Order: sequence, then structure tokens, then C-alpha cells
Amino acid sequence: MTERPPFLSIIVPAYNEERRLPDALERIGAYLAEKGLDAELIVVDDGSRDGTARIVEEARLPGLSAAGRLRLIRNRGNRGKGHSVRRGVLDARGIWVLFTDSDLSTPIEDFEKLYKRATAGGHDIVIGSRGLPDSNIELYQPFHRVFMGRTFNRIVRLMTGLPFRDTQCGFKLMARERVRSLFERMVVDRFAFDVELLFLAHRAGLSVAEEPITWRDSPRSKVGLLGDPLNMLRDVWKIRRRFARGLYRPPGGTHSAPK
Repeated sequence: MTERPPFLSIIVPAYNEERRLPDALERIGAYLAEKGLDAELIVVDDGSRDGTARIVEEARLPGLSAAGRLRLIRNRGNRGKGHSVRRGVLDARGIWVLFTDSDLSTPIEDFEKLYKRATAGGHDIVIGSRGLPDSNIELYQPFHRVFMGRTFNRIVRLMTGLPFRDTQCGFKLMARERVRSLFERMVVDRFAFDVELLFLAHRAGLSVAEEPITWRDSPRSKVGLLGDPLNMLRDVWKIRRRFARGLYRPPGGTHSAPK
């Protein structure tokens, strides 16, 4: 007899997160228990050198007491956030998939906002956004990071034609069956994977909505100030090139040409 898939899969990529992860797991578990959500939680350890994996293995969470509902995937070495999210999504069993950063800068409770928007509008993907007028920014990033993010977003919009004000917020909800084929073809391992996902979704005709969320900045960002933005822009350029050369096309499939 085939096991019924959970309603929701939550993907948490984690690299050296032994300090922040315990609180995040407790908050997610408590939320799922309070709401009675049928869910699984998948933590993808991206080659951590600390106790990240041990914390997941020893965790006992009330909202994830059923066998197999808290799972750990371990990368061989540090492969990047994009690689980790991709592994988690492809291993997920839920009808809906939410990926969230391990610092929970966006509270897990904002899942309800994204889910309501998805079901009311018939959307395949709803992305949390810090860039909309109704976004609730409780603690801003330092000015230099805000400036860097806004500049990156403007360049991405010019290079890809994507209309979104915030492609990089680590809080996105997706209908698993609608996005699985995209993740199977994605190749960007690091921070520009969000752009790759949205670019492919846009070209595939999926319905994507941007929803304002609550955000409280965590000071221990993994994004470097010099090398990472340049690498992200390089990856965005490669995404366009791969698409133009037909390298994202599914076997026997077609896609529209980039504008």
C-alpha cells in the first residue's frame, strides 16, 4: 500500500548552523504541532564541520513525531545553498514544498500567507519578498547589504526580464509536482539558484506570485561582500546562455526563446 504523501515538505539548507538550528527546529516543530499540519522537515547539511548533523539526528520535535518526518540529507562537502535546496526538493514527498533559511529571518508562520496566496490565485510558486510596500521589515540589513541587494535585483531584472522585486528572499512555496521537472534541470549550486528557478518557471509558463513577508535580519550572513555578488552575476549570465543554447530543454521538449 502506497503511503499518502504529506501535505507539506519544509526544506532547510544548513551549513555550520549548530548555533541557530536548534531554535529553528523547535520553532518549526511547535508550529506544525499547533496547526496540526501533516508535514515533513528535511534538513540538508551542506558539508558542515560542526555539530549540525548531530543536532538534527538527536532532535525530538512534537510536530514531527511520526517516523521519517524529520530527515537529514548530508552533502559530500560544501556544495552550496542551491545544490542543497535542489537535493531537498527532489527528495521531498509533500504536495507543497517550502524552503526556508535556517535562521528563520522570515517566521515560519508566514507559510500561511504564501499558501493562502497560492490557493486563492491558483499559483504554482509564491515567493516571499522584502521589496514590496507591504513587507514588514522588523530589522533591516546593514545599508551596504541593502544597497548590494537592490543593485543585484536591478541587474537581474534587466538581464532576465523577471518582474520580481526580490528574487533572493529565502522563503518560497512551491507546488512540488509543478516544479520538480525544473529542479531536475537546474545546475546552479550557489546563491543565484533562486534566479535560475524563477527564470525557468517564467519561461515554462508557471504562475509565480510575489508576497510581502515579515523579515528580521540575521547578522551572520553567508553572502560575502565582494566575491559572491560577482559570482552570482556570472551565474545569471550563464543561465541565459544555457537557456539560449537549449541546455535546459527537457528531453523531447521545447521552450520559448529568451527575450
